[in-house]
Amino acid sequence: MTPQHSVVLRRGDSGAAVAAVRERLVLSGDLPAADLEPARDDRAVFDHEVEEAVKSFQQRRGLIVDGIVGRSTYAVLDGSRWGLGDRVLRYVPEYFIEGDDVVALQGRLAELGFAPGKVDGIHGPSTDSALRAFQAAVGLTPDGTAGPETMRAFAGLRRSVSGGSANALREREHLRRSGYSLSGRTIVLDPGHGGTDAGAGGHHGLVESALALDLARRVEGRLSAHGVNVVFTRTESTDGGTDEERAAFANSCDADLVLSLHTDHSDSGLAHGAATYFYGHPDHARRGDWSVIGESFADLLLREVVARTGLTDCRSHARTWPLLRRTRMPAVRLDFGYLSHDGDAAALADTHTLDRVAEAVVVALQRVYLGEADTSRTGVLRLDDLRRHLETMRAQQVGGGHGAPGGGATAHHGTDRSARADRTVG
Repeated sequence: MTPQHSVVLRRGDSGAAVAAVRERLVLSGDLPAADLEPARDDRAVFDHEVEEAVKSFQQRRGLIVDGIVGRSTYAVLDGSRWGLGDRVLRYVPEYFIEGDDVVALQGRLAELGFAPGKVDGIHGPSTDSALRAFQAAVGLTPDGTAGPETMRAFAGLRRSVSGGSANALREREHLRRSGYSLSGRTIVLDPGHGGTDAGAGGHHGLVESALALDLARRVEGRLSAHGVNVVFTRTESTDGGTDEERAAFANSCDADLVLSLHTDHSDSGLAHGAATYFYGHPDHARRGDWSVIGESFADLLLREVVARTGLTDCRSHARTWPLLRRTRMPAVRLDFGYLSHDGDAAALADTHTLDRVAEAVVVALQRVYLGEADTSRTGVLRLDDLRRHLETMRAQQVGGGHGAPGGGATAHHGTDRSARADRTVG
């Protein structure tokens, strides 16, 4: 089994591919080494112990915790065995190398002032460009190969950034320079599931794929009114593909931000509420492995949704799911209720609730781009208010307002806490 392999392994399976998974779980520390002893490759079994080890690994790495080894889990599991310097790294257009060593390489490049893009453990073109720039700067042949000479060059240099993530600083500066207006931006909306995959079903005859597409259309109408170019990953009759394919599509659009829309389901029927997810590694020691703009939007979006709908706040969480990890731009997933919960389903069966969620998306998105000029209280800013608010800001700028966009923002009663890049994820 290789990272490109499409085989899905679960409890009860056996064979060489299971043996490869067991070996990597031992290397990751999630499975005792003694568990490799008894079985030959062709007799290795995916038993209860392996399933629990897979869940442990998935939990630590911010993956979906289901105990199943699919393409995404295997890619991260296989890459976890590499440390920086263990192998030669280079950009391969047909197949991007993945692994913890790539995360370390990207982190070092970012710390030294060379921008590798998102610290995602994927050796793509941005990492290649940053590596070549570093090599040229230190007098090495800029061949894009991270071998022994490049490792020695890294070892001889101290970090040039302290007190925070260089990538976070770049993300914030890029956002500041882009201005506060939504007009002219490209937003990719990703309605969950689609095609033959209907997603979750629940009370009141609701179906996740149809509900997500309905909400996406409501969001599109409101964003379009603000001059935003909205692109869908799928329509009613098409399938958006895997999360990896949806991320590749968003990258091809050169979007400013991606928003994925889903509902949730629980077997007990007791779980309820809304949650948001952004790209980040639960282990805070890996500081570059985090999207501060994604976190800011996820935090603002969830608070706006909860304030406008009354849905329970299930918090915002860092995850390394493929759609969040593989997009070059900030990406956020919104789970706007449980269809298995009668209260949530009843609310979502009311079109007014979907309108409120759509309004929350637009207001939260605008608040992200307002940045430090945002003094709005959650849940009070309406679309008409927003339009007048921005017109006032533009007029103040034309009339010689102070430097930063939004310098003359009107204050509302109370202010929200700012999103923290060092949020504790639970």
